[in-house]
Amino acid sequence: MVGITAKTVAAEIRRQQQLSKDIVDGQTAISTGISLNRPSDNALAWVQVSDLARAQSQQAAWTTNVSYATNRAGNAEANLTEMNNLLTRAQELVTATRNGSLNDTSRTAFVEELKAIKESIGSLLNQKDYQGTSVFDDGQNVLVPVGRGLNIAVVGTRQSVSEGIDVGGTPMSIDDILDQAIAAVETGDDTALATALDSVKAGQEHVTVELTRQGVRSDRLDILGTRLADVDITLTERRQALESTDLPTTISMVQAKLLQLNAAQSLYARINQQTLFDLIN
Repeated sequence: MVGITAKTVAAEIRRQQQLSKDIVDGQTAISTGISLNRPSDNALAWVQVSDLARAQSQQAAWTTNVSYATNRAGNAEANLTEMNNLLTRAQELVTATRNGSLNDTSRTAFVEELKAIKESIGSLLNQKDYQGTSVFDDGQNVLVPVGRGLNIAVVGTRQSVSEGIDVGGTPMSIDDILDQAIAAVETGDDTALATALDSVKAGQEHVTVELTRQGVRSDRLDILGTRLADVDITLTERRQALESTDLPTTISMVQAKLLQLNAAQSLYARINQQTLFDLIN
């Protein structure tokens, strides 16, 4: 007679339950490709994955900020390019007026075009994107966090772009420069036109410098974006190495434990039946 006590029955049930759990966990790991689902699976790996997850979350936030900053920088660069083109056109109009061959109708047309240029530049300076964010900062630069301890200005200020332009030692704004050009074209005075032409050239050169600075900001953002992407790839690879299922090993483990469970259940059933039979008799 083979005797089974309550203690041995409970122990065998727990062993078979653990085998069943290990099999289910293994099958889940095979189907999902992830073997690390709780701290008890591997305490050290769990801590490392938790740290990596936090790092990835921070990286994602910085990447979002860089994307936002890149969009703003692109808008600013496009507006500065258009402003540069408009000021180039203003130079052409003032230069054409100095030729002295304009009739009143042509002069009036030039004046209206210069006024339109002034209005267009004003619109470009004050433009907002679809989110309501100004293309250029107002008064002082808004710093965007793009890395640990790294906050950068992504666009120039409206004032730095349009004001404080050195024209023969006198600070002028783009509005002042274009008003001067409009007045000179209206009068047709050659001295006034020569002065206005120098002012417009100074304004155009100032915008060119701002455009170059904006290009530097854009290039820096491109570098930061690439660096963040590289770091994210590294973090992902490290996390996958810790979490991913070792398929050959896990499949072998599941198969082995299935055999153990089947054998244990079969043996336990036979022993239990024999014990009950003995008890009945």
